[in-house]
Formats: sequence, structure tokens, C-alpha cells
Amino acid sequence: MAMPLRQTIRVGTYLFEQKLRKREKFPLIVELEPLFACNLKCEGCGKIQHPAGILKQRMPVAQAVGAVLESGAPMVSIAGGEPLMHPQIADIVGQLVKRKKYVFLCTNAMLLRKKMDEFTPSRYFAFAVHIDGLRERHDESVAKEGVFDEAVEAIKEAKRRGFRVTTNSTFFNTDTPQTVIEVLNFLNDDLKVDEMMISPAYAYEKAPDQEHFLGVEQTRELFRKAFSGGNRRRWRLNHSPLFLDFLEGKVDFPCTAWAIPNYSLFGWQRPCYLMSDGYVPTYKELVEDTDWSKYGRGKDPRCANCMAHCGYEPTAVLATMGSLKESLRAARETVSGSRG
Repeated sequence: MAMPLRQTIRVGTYLFEQKLRKREKFPLIVELEPLFACNLKCEGCGKIQHPAGILKQRMPVAQAVGAVLESGAPMVSIAGGEPLMHPQIADIVGQLVKRKKYVFLCTNAMLLRKKMDEFTPSRYFAFAVHIDGLRERHDESVAKEGVFDEAVEAIKEAKRRGFRVTTNSTFFNTDTPQTVIEVLNFLNDDLKVDEMMISPAYAYEKAPDQEHFLGVEQTRELFRKAFSGGNRRRWRLNHSPLFLDFLEGKVDFPCTAWAIPNYSLFGWQRPCYLMSDGYVPTYKELVEDTDWSKYGRGKDPRCANCMAHCGYEPTAVLATMGSLKESLRAARETVSGSRG
């Protein structure tokens, strides 16, 4: 686990405070979508399927910051759409960083070099660049040539300027353990990004491509083979050890989507950003008025093949906090990652 030690302590303190307050449901990280518009048409994403009028909307800065503060979460992942298309995105980031929220700005990097001057390096801020494979594979997944090369150059420039840079890679049933190994080796060893997040593709209902999502057993086999040979310990993966165990099928967890809630132009989304069963105006209503017992594998058919981090990473984190053995294990990997 390559999360910086200071951030790990901050999140651990936050979780301990929730336990003292006896709060059963609380946010770990907010997925903030201040717009749905994007400059790419990725086949595994359905955000740009919204009507033109919705795609033109941009969330006001006060609304975006207010939602995060209302939730109380220590971390924020700003996505979309492509957040760098928002004219006030640097202001949103600045306001959140000022309040010492850990902010990850998710981007396809097409505008990153152009917009980089608007941001300031901070231990509370990181660019999270979407990379789904090496050149041919990545450009195919985003349906445009040249995107991989631009993303690589943008990562290099951001690192040169002192920014933290993380990556987010989604894998499909067209991937093999070798393609996973190749892209993670490249990100870890050649580009030397600070952290990497990985995710099995989930059957997002509005995505144009519905044929290449992974099933549960496919996911487990893919990551079990990709992690073999010491790769898992060597890569700077931004996940808890128990979540990586989960991806390999060594453990299983219930879904806790309330811990990584999604806030967009429509409000707080039920139950998660991958499924849309309505919206509510406050996080309190999301937590209290949603029947969470209906969701998760074995409960809702839409969840049958889901192993996405938004549902299962927080469960793994909570399980880690509830076990001295797992807490020590996570601490060892955190310290190891911070040295690397």
C-alpha cells in the first residue's frame, strides 16, 4: 500500500473518531462529479450519454465544496466527465486543499499540460491520470489515437514540476495477466508514478461497450496471476492489502457503497456512481433513507459481477481497522511504500 504515511495517519485518525462516535455509516472518500462533459468517448463509460443540456452544465464552486464539507470525508476524488474542462476546477481544488482535504483530480490528461499552471503542488493534491494499457491498448479503449503518448508526456511534466501523480487503470476481459503486468511495470518502473489504482471493469449500464466487462471468477483469476511472482509487493498500489486479497479471491466482503458516495449535478446518487436508483440533496438523506440491505452481490442482479473499489475497498479498510493483525500488516506495507 503506497499511500503516504501522513495521509494514512490522517485517515486512520478519522476512522478512529467515527468509531468513538459510534457512527455506523460515514464517508471515506467522496466521488465528486462537477460536470459530465468529456473530450473523449471511452467505450466503457456512459457519462457522456446524458442529454446535451446536461453536458453543458458546470457545478458552481460553492456547491462542490459545500457537498464535500457536508459529508465530512477526509478525501475527495474529482471526476466527471473530464474535470479539466470545468473553467473553475482549479478554484474547487484550491478550496478543498485549503481545508486540508486530500484531493485526487481524475483526468485523461488531454488538457493537463495546458492547464497545469493553474495548480500548485501540495501534499494534499494529486493528478490521477487514467491509463488502461500501453499505447495501442489504451488508445483503443479511449477510441482515439495519440492519447497514451500525451498522457505519458503530461505525467512526466507534472512529476518534473513537483506534483504527486497517481494513475487509475481499468481492466476488461480482453486483458490478460501479461497486459496487466506490462502496464503496471511501465507505470511503476518507467514513469515512476507515486501510486497506482486498479479496478476490474464493471458493467456500467450506459456504457457503449457491454461485451467486455469482467465476471467475478475472471477478475480473481486475472489478478491472482498478475500479482504472482512478487509483483503485488513491488508495485506501488494505492489499495489496502485486504482489498488486493479480495481481488484475488482470498477473502470476500459485503458492499459498503455508502463509504464512497457520489455527488454530481443531480445530487447524492443512490447507491453508487455505477448504479442510479435516484438522487437526494444531502449525504444524511443518502445514508438514512437508502435501503442498503438491497445492494451487493447476491442481493441485486446488477451487482452480480461487481468487484469495484467504490463498494469493496471501504469494507476492506474497515476490516483492517478492526483487526490488529491486519492493521500491522497495512502499516508495514505503508512504510515500505513510503520508502520506495
